[in-house]
Amino acid sequence: MAYLIQQILEISANNYPDKEAVIYKNKSITYQELDQLSNQFARFLNDAGIGKGDRVGICLNKSIEAVATIYGILKAGATYVPIDPLAPIKRLRFLIADCELKALVTTQTKLTSLYQDAVDNFSQYLQCVILEDKSTLGNESESFPTKVVTWEEVLRSPDTPLSLTGVIDQDLATIIYTSGSTGQPKGVMISHQAALTSINCLCEGFNVQPSDRVSGLFPIYFIGSFFDIFMPIKAGATLVLVPPELSVLPVELSKFTENQRITIWSSVSSLLTQLVLRGNLDKYKLPDLRIIIFGGEIFPQKYLRDMMKAIPQASYYQLYGSTEAFPRTYYLLDQSSPELPKIPIGKAFNNIDLFVVNEKNQIVNPGESGELCMRGSSLMKGYWKMPEKTKEALVPYVFNPHLGEEIVFRTGDIVQQDIDDNYIYVGRSDHQIKSRGYRIELGEIESILYSHPDVEEAVVLAIPDEQISNRIDAIVVIKEGSNLKQNELQYFCAERIPKYMIPENIEFRSTSLPKTPTGKSDRNLLRTAAIENNSKVLKTV
Repeated sequence: MAYLIQQILEISANNYPDKEAVIYKNKSITYQELDQLSNQFARFLNDAGIGKGDRVGICLNKSIEAVATIYGILKAGATYVPIDPLAPIKRLRFLIADCELKALVTTQTKLTSLYQDAVDNFSQYLQCVILEDKSTLGNESESFPTKVVTWEEVLRSPDTPLSLTGVIDQDLATIIYTSGSTGQPKGVMISHQAALTSINCLCEGFNVQPSDRVSGLFPIYFIGSFFDIFMPIKAGATLVLVPPELSVLPVELSKFTENQRITIWSSVSSLLTQLVLRGNLDKYKLPDLRIIIFGGEIFPQKYLRDMMKAIPQASYYQLYGSTEAFPRTYYLLDQSSPELPKIPIGKAFNNIDLFVVNEKNQIVNPGESGELCMRGSSLMKGYWKMPEKTKEALVPYVFNPHLGEEIVFRTGDIVQQDIDDNYIYVGRSDHQIKSRGYRIELGEIESILYSHPDVEEAVVLAIPDEQISNRIDAIVVIKEGSNLKQNELQYFCAERIPKYMIPENIEFRSTSLPKTPTGKSDRNLLRTAAIENNSKVLKTV
């Protein structure tokens, strides 16, 4: 039985050595080969003095090598830190310094950008950079203050297992950064125990079998990647990594899913919406799909209805969770689900306890709204270097004092239970929203906007959108005499935050924003006006 994540690969490699473990484009790797390749990476890290307790960054697009790298880091006893390869260099530098990365796996292009300036901010931490896309190094690598090696050097390491001692299930497996309300991302610390609990929930909840072929649609820096990197490996199934470019080509994505005989699909809801609208499902019937899992945002019921008609043989599940506690609930839909006023987020997975409390921290009755709280072994350990934030999210479990120091997670989600004990999502207790499947703190975007020298006030709004759940708009007040334009401010944001967080529309004002009686910007008034204006625009189109 596995108690560390990397053991699920070792067990499956022993049970299915010659079976395809991961497929990407025209390449594939068997379980035995994946196990050996990850052993080589673990030994390389060990020889470089990197091991228990160290953090290793992975700034790569998904690939077979990326999957092997993650398991190799875990086999070395270290913690993997996935980083968006499209993130601005300033954000990458922040993560390197904040997490004190000992090593970084990336590409030549990203490395060149990284070392253009401000080297001293992170060179004190990095001991080694591994280039996944280079077989030889040019002369320019000699000028880098950190040792740079190629993937070929990794492949020269022995492929025998590394003897690992002193690592327990409470040690960190990964730190996944999410949007933060202070203007800086938050590092969510996930232990081996929490990750394994999540993986077991997914495998058991969806009855994943060795015969399954699982779509790999999530980037590795997203908590949904647990579906891709770990769930199929635990089950002895085959992971089929979906090329990122297909996510914006619905017809090609449908064709790929049918040709690759995908049996389990998991993605954000907006991607399924695009399949319904533009995926030509009349032609591509996707006959092998037996399970479709969606979440991260609302799946408009009219599109869900169309998908269930187009792919009637599949079972449909809505999944609910967050990086801090993934997953939490799931709901199996039936033919009447698209007609419900709101599709439930469902009931808790096994080994997870959920309850709802009001503002007085009292458990509410069914039908009453309150904040959802969770207890269980899949909880995060806290936020990296943010003890105060951790104390706000992880609080003592006061309803059974005999359990001692047990903690619960305050999700910030407002829910209520229906007559069947399913949870219904009502909203958020803060300004955090979801767009295109990403959980986003509007406060982080506002902080970036405020950092521009010409911006005096800023409010970021979530505008409902059927296809992506929420569109991000902003209203800013600029300094008198400023000629700041929308594209200039969007470019300013692009250097500091990921693309999915950049406001799509920015309204410029020269007078102060309306305020509530307490002196805060009147967000409700601004949002209502923006939604009404958007509705008028749509009617004239």
